[in-house]
Amino acid sequence: MNRRLAVLLACVSLPAVAAAQTRYLEVYNDAPSSLVALAVAPAGTEAFRELAIGDRPLQGGGNAVTVAIDGQEGCRRDLRATFADGRSLLQRNFDVCRYRSYRTGRVLPPK
Repeated sequence: MNRRLAVLLACVSLPAVAAAQTRYLEVYNDAPSSLVALAVAPAGTEAFRELAIGDRPLQGGGNAVTVAIDGQEGCRRDLRATFADGRSLLQRNFDVCRYRSYRTGRVLPPK
């Protein structure tokens, strides 16, 4: 009886543990301009926090960096990318649990 209860409790707690784990997102800068900052917020909020993208801007043309995103705030996030040419890109409601990569150039409007 105790063994069944332990197994049941372990199974019930798995989704909570999986949702809280750190997510890693591969960010590809395939835009023509260098990426100078990347920030993340829980979807629908303005509580953006800067993510570390390295000690210098991420050059355009397909260079990539892996960023760590805290899983405590769920899967849906808003991403804000800032570029050296002054443009910024806001990607709302991005699912960091479902997608492992994000490409800036595919959604960056022309200047």
